[in-house]
Amino acid sequence: MTGPDPLRTPLTELTGVRWPVVQTGMGWVAGPRLVTAVAEAGALGILASSTMTLDELRRAVREVKDRTGQPFGVNVRADAVDAAERIDLIIAERVRVASFALAPTEALVRRLTGAGLVVIPSVGARRHAEKVAAWGADAVIVQGGEGGGHTGPVPTSVLLPQVVDAVGIPVIGAGGFADGRGLVAALAYGAAGIAMGTRFLLTRDSTVPDAVKQVY
Repeated sequence: MTGPDPLRTPLTELTGVRWPVVQTGMGWVAGPRLVTAVAEAGALGILASSTMTLDELRRAVREVKDRTGQPFGVNVRADAVDAAERIDLIIAERVRVASFALAPTEALVRRLTGAGLVVIPSVGARRHAEKVAAWGADAVIVQGGEGGGHTGPVPTSVLLPQVVDAVGIPVIGAGGFADGRGLVAALAYGAAGIAMGTRFLLTRDSTVPDAVKQVY
């Protein structure tokens, strides 16, 4: 028997995954085990580099590459003191996707795209999406106030259609999504997919202790 046909959107075409779903780079959660499982399931797993040393990140990237041949990404904090070294590492290791929890600089975006990586910053305002799109970002994660990241208070239902209308690159909705209904809703808004954090934190491949998962 074969599995279901993949759901193709501009996000899947851009990254090479089968399903338009992104597992976000949650610090201390999104390690090699979770990212590998997500990649093998056909979605885009993102390693969280901000809670790793440079050597830990290198080992994590290589572990994921050893365990799966599917595309995955690395999340980088643009304000990290060693951001340049982390960028060098993911370029050298030929990681498919670079994402950013905080706004990257134009120089970082252009360096990564010039090296052939797919660059997907996260934003919480339309003007920020317009800015990174003008810099050459390949797609953008639009996170509403329901999300647990560092973007802003505007609700996803208000922010997502604004950004879809404002930019010509694939838009990924984040903040408040947890299931297939949310994906359908995001696609109806015009998004190319969704990004989820907490839902992946609760999976069996997450290393978060069971007691914490029970609280969630």
